[in-house]
Amino acid sequence: MAIRRIGQILVDLGFINDDQLEMLLEEQEHQPGEKLGKIAEEMGLITDEQLAQALAEQMSLKVCELGDMTVTPDVIARVTETMAQLYRVIPVRFEDNELTVATCDPQNITIQDELRTFLGHDIRVVVATERDVKAALDKYYAAAGESVESIISELEADESLKKQAAAIGGEGPIDLTGAEALADSAPVRKLLNMVLLLAIKDHASDVHFEPFEDEFRIRIKADGVLYEMVPPPRHLAFAITTRIKVMANLDIAERRLPQDGRIELTVGGHPVDLRVSVLPTMFGESVVMRVLDRSVVSLDLNKVGMDPPTMKAFREVIEKPNGIILVTGPTGSGKTTTLYSALSELNKMDDKLITTEDPVEYDIDGIVQIPIDAEIGVTFAACLRAILRQDPDKILVGEIRDLETAEIAVQASLTGHTVFSTLHTNDAPSTITRMKDMGVPTFLITATVEAILAQRLVRRICTQCREEIDPSDDILYQLELTRDTLNGRKFFRGRGCDVCNNTGYKGRVGLFELMIMNDELRDMIMCNASADDLRKTAQKYGMVTLRDAGVSFIHDGTTTADEVVRETILEA
Repeated sequence: MAIRRIGQILVDLGFINDDQLEMLLEEQEHQPGEKLGKIAEEMGLITDEQLAQALAEQMSLKVCELGDMTVTPDVIARVTETMAQLYRVIPVRFEDNELTVATCDPQNITIQDELRTFLGHDIRVVVATERDVKAALDKYYAAAGESVESIISELEADESLKKQAAAIGGEGPIDLTGAEALADSAPVRKLLNMVLLLAIKDHASDVHFEPFEDEFRIRIKADGVLYEMVPPPRHLAFAITTRIKVMANLDIAERRLPQDGRIELTVGGHPVDLRVSVLPTMFGESVVMRVLDRSVVSLDLNKVGMDPPTMKAFREVIEKPNGIILVTGPTGSGKTTTLYSALSELNKMDDKLITTEDPVEYDIDGIVQIPIDAEIGVTFAACLRAILRQDPDKILVGEIRDLETAEIAVQASLTGHTVFSTLHTNDAPSTITRMKDMGVPTFLITATVEAILAQRLVRRICTQCREEIDPSDDILYQLELTRDTLNGRKFFRGRGCDVCNNTGYKGRVGLFELMIMNDELRDMIMCNASADDLRKTAQKYGMVTLRDAGVSFIHDGTTTADEVVRETILEA
């Protein structure tokens, strides 16, 4: 049976009228992704209690008055603080292996499945207001709180688990039944769930599980830097990697070959995709999980961090009817996010957009996205050939890796398509040299390439502990500055506080170098000018280099000199 729409339920319950519903639907069009009930509450048309009542009616659930209840500590203890905060649930009752939880987001039906998987109980959902859920979280979990350290201490003290792991995790044939039972045991699930939830809460991009001879290391990458967690007992390495492989639907009996998979979770009311890579090593299997969280990455061109002049020029160039637009930079520099943001802006009803990616990282409505699978011959070049028969207007090729892909991209551009792609080069001017090295003829480069955007990501200084500092002579030398030329410009750093985990940094921001082709640059390319000469000419026409963009961020307190020196090269 189809679920009734929340707007109609609000009308049926008499909370709003048909005219107000029309107004809400119009407002929702301007706030894509925002729920109608939330918009109605923000506009003052309904109360928190009325929204909870309508949600309960929609999902055929009961309403729970959390404010009038007292939940016993043993029930609260069944859901950890991290899990309660991220899923926005409050456990209220436990009977006959069934845990009743109150939530303000009952439309997220995967919460029930996730909690059942994590906790091992049957889950029953009731609806509460968002205000009551927040108050209950503060009330019941303020002083409590389970940490990774406390779970690891319990695991180290568990002798039966140690014997079980020793019996299964050795060399030779695997007892699959025993391995699955160990991977499914409550302590192992509890530790892994806590690590994943903390990683997602900290907006981590990757989680690394690394086996060594005497230890099993867990590291989390946040803002481009790896941080080590308290290592779990070495004997649990096999159990933890097996648990990950079970969650990712991989072959737990295969320990000699690399494997790739994915895990889909719903955390805090939004979907999170985990890409899992398993690699055999000398001392067991190394696992890396890439965290793809749409709620963290905003695919909005206004939020990628370009300064207004660069943004204006980039917007103009992506609207061109044909040509190649390249985004360059090392792995992890935000190239994909920039391209997705550009495509999201170009995603209109009258244009057909097709992408071919390895892998498809974010699903965007309205864009045809094709995953690469080289093992069966679905390469960038093969896909690009097929895409051209699908009548596209704009095409995204995940990466130009070889001459064949480059040639087809060039042909696509010459036949009236706009082609977006990425390359791995140090800056915008050296991209021309890279294309020549690939074997692309110079006259085709000048005929098709419209713009090259080089970018880097630098860490932002934490706003809570930012302080002004006196720069060292060494840093000034590396930035080609002297104390006489500073002219009162300031330098900053993060002192380190609880908000930024004492790192002094919170989040990242992009540095951009946009080289837009013009007749003079094209003539220089035809005459085989060097990358340095191209850079100087591009600067004459207004290009801001990565280093200069970084220096401006240093002086306005966005990032530190160390970050800019680390991520950018000095122009000759």
